[in-house]
Amino acid sequence: MFKKAYIIFFLLLTAFSGFSQVQNRAASFQLKGYVRGQDTYEPISGVQVTTDSGSYTTTNALGEFKIKASIGDIIIFESPEFETVRRRITSNEDIGVQVKNYSSSKRKVGGSKSSSNYISYLDSAEHYREIDIEKSIDFVTQSISGLGSNPNKTDLAKSLRILGEIYMYHKQYDLAITNFNDAQKAQKNTKTSLSLAEAYIKTEAYELAGKTLQPLLKLRKIVPYQRIQLYELLGDSSKGMNDTRKALEFYQEGLKIAQKNQVSPKVTDLNSKIADTYAQANREIEAEGYFNNSLKLSRKETPTRAIQENEKVADFYNKSNRFGDEIQLRKKSLNELNQLPKKAVAENKGIVDADSITSQRINYKIANAYIAQEKLDEAIPYLEKSIVEADSEDDLVVQKDATRKLSEVFEFKGDFVKAYNTYQNYVALVDTLYIRKEQEISRAARLNREIATKQNRISSLEQERELSQSKYSLALTEQELFEENNKRQKWVIYSLLLGMLLFALAAFFYYRSNRQQKLANNLLALKSLRSQMNPHFIFNALNSVNNYIAKSDERNANRFLSDFSVLMRTVLENSEEDFIPLSKELELLELYVKLEHSRFPDKFDYQVNIEEAIDINSFEIPPMLLQPYIENAIWHGLRYKEEKGFLQINVSQLTNQLIQIEILDNGIGRKKSAALKTENQKKQKSKGMGNIRKRITILNDMYKNKVDVSISDLQEDETGTKVILKLKKD
Repeated sequence: MFKKAYIIFFLLLTAFSGFSQVQNRAASFQLKGYVRGQDTYEPISGVQVTTDSGSYTTTNALGEFKIKASIGDIIIFESPEFETVRRRITSNEDIGVQVKNYSSSKRKVGGSKSSSNYISYLDSAEHYREIDIEKSIDFVTQSISGLGSNPNKTDLAKSLRILGEIYMYHKQYDLAITNFNDAQKAQKNTKTSLSLAEAYIKTEAYELAGKTLQPLLKLRKIVPYQRIQLYELLGDSSKGMNDTRKALEFYQEGLKIAQKNQVSPKVTDLNSKIADTYAQANREIEAEGYFNNSLKLSRKETPTRAIQENEKVADFYNKSNRFGDEIQLRKKSLNELNQLPKKAVAENKGIVDADSITSQRINYKIANAYIAQEKLDEAIPYLEKSIVEADSEDDLVVQKDATRKLSEVFEFKGDFVKAYNTYQNYVALVDTLYIRKEQEISRAARLNREIATKQNRISSLEQERELSQSKYSLALTEQELFEENNKRQKWVIYSLLLGMLLFALAAFFYYRSNRQQKLANNLLALKSLRSQMNPHFIFNALNSVNNYIAKSDERNANRFLSDFSVLMRTVLENSEEDFIPLSKELELLELYVKLEHSRFPDKFDYQVNIEEAIDINSFEIPPMLLQPYIENAIWHGLRYKEEKGFLQINVSQLTNQLIQIEILDNGIGRKKSAALKTENQKKQKSKGMGNIRKRITILNDMYKNKVDVSISDLQEDETGTKVILKLKKD
């Protein structure tokens, strides 16, 4: 008894959580907002506004928009005129976006008097696009008429593109292609190219779609959403040409960009398309993996998108003869569809394909799956329910198909009376459907005539514009004839231009020669400075040897001379080089510091720290560049310190192209060291440091600021010295 109660409670809890999930997904509201310039507060029209749950709209002439959204959704604002903006929706309050450095002068629309009318016409065309195709086309026609005989190319292209989008929505693909091509002739635009390629794909002109899209692959400045569309359409085109490998490559590339930019609807769509492509190639294991992904992702979007994906995967199960899985998934779709508000179902009928969103069609498909399993008794209730629902929704096509299928089931079961009666109903439905189809064909023919009339009017406007352009070209020809009479004046101008060109060439060659001479002088100066550095270094090192000899310390003198000979050999090997690997310079420095430490062991200790991650062999440094700074630290800072000092050399990497070398000592500091100098020392200038400064100046002039050195006090009391040298990679 307790077990039964527990099971019932568990089932109720599961059902409640499932219902809550659907309700939460459906808990959307209409979000209002605006997009304006931050400095001028000017409205920005035509901005694409999308949410990661799949809603889409654009801003009107006042920069305002309305869009369906839910708490927690990411809302995305995209336009070629500013960087993409993303915001998370935390409440149902109006949302505003202010764009920095925006000015309407960058996008002039028509003449100053008619600019507001032009935008208003296009906004009205967008508004009536789904409601009334004739009104929508009329408004586009008015927008083109208002542009005059010499229209702004951008405005004309925009009007023609919107007209193409209207035809696309109403599946008039040939007219859509015509207007998209006209828009491209007026002014090439990425969005128009994408729409044109989509129209080609709808008419199965896959090669033309590919040719239209290929140039877009070379574009660098393209918003992420459009780049995703580009790869998706390329995938559709390749798939249409049965090139499965290319289709998968394009879809995968689009999926990477969608995941990187968190464009959730496209992530779902591309997973679904990849699965569909694998299924087309009979690779069912990979197809099922991606279909599972698309099913999970669709749960995070709108309920109708989730139902649509359920039905797509169910069709996949049907083709794979997995009728049990198909039935289970379609029943889930029915359950979710029945829990949707009636208003949501009505609104989405025009958006989602009717074959996957109406309950009568889903019931009909469930019945077919049962029939495929020869479970006729289970199929009959679903067929009957499909017929009733199709009748209430006036869906004659499904009602006809379901009635015929039910008649066949009764006949197979041997119930010929019901089979005959049902077949009679089927015949009546066929007659009714035939009459209705004739009426629809008549209405479609009338609508096509009206659309053709309106399109002819637009074409005549284009012809008038071309005639005006011809007159303008004629005027230009007359102007050219007039200029022909003044040929002599042109020859004078050409002669002057030729003289200026020759002067510019002479100046260029003089500049190049001067630059080469400067480079040669710099190289000579560097060589001279290096030749001065070596004796200076040797002189200072020999002083250290002399100190041991003066103390009669033969053992240390021999050891010091041995190390000194190694040091001299290294110095002489590097003396003719402009640059040596940093690793060699550090080895030379360690040997030099070791020699100085052996002379003053009671004055300082030292430590050399090199980050392990640094590839020091990939950096090059002028030889003997760091030694004078270390020599100064020991001889002028640490040597006069009363207690034992410390010298530290740190090598760290700031970026892939830049490292930093620090020479730190806690000696007496620069100020106190200067005060301790004798009068004779003050009169003598430090050759080592002077040479270093000259070398750095020349090197930076030759190699564009390769080396940067700064010297400062280590402590606030002006004791200690810190030398920081930054070195760029070649």
